[in-house]
Amino acid sequence: MSLMLVVTVLGWVGALAGLVAYAMVSRGRWSADSMAFQGTNMLAAGTLLTVAAANGIWPSAASNLAAILIGVNAVYTVVRAKKRAAKEAAAAAPVLAVVEDVTPVEDVTPVQVPDHVPADLADRMPAARPAVSYRAYAEAA
Repeated sequence: MSLMLVVTVLGWVGALAGLVAYAMVSRGRWSADSMAFQGTNMLAAGTLLTVAAANGIWPSAASNLAAILIGVNAVYTVVRAKKRAAKEAAAAAPVLAVVEDVTPVEDVTPVQVPDHVPADLADRMPAARPAVSYRAYAEAA
């Protein structure tokens, strides 16, 4: 298989990819700012750039290089906008705070030391803990 045959096949693949991207946007299946459209467009432009450069068709190579640069800029703009939107959504999201209803300390019965615990270890018993009757989750203002 010759190199020119490979370049020709690559050109047809690029042309077909460009047509698919155009059709998908025209039919409303993809939006112009979708990664699928931009990626397919850049792939098509890259393959067509290779074919044009291999055949010495420099105006076509230059226009495909411009299409790639436009696609890179569009992808950068889309990614930046999505990051900004995610950051704004995170900032606007309500924060949850845990509010515990704790029984007052005076209502807590002290820990009873079992009879089998030696007297010198009785002082090391865990302290009495207040009982938690429920947890409420509230949105912070």
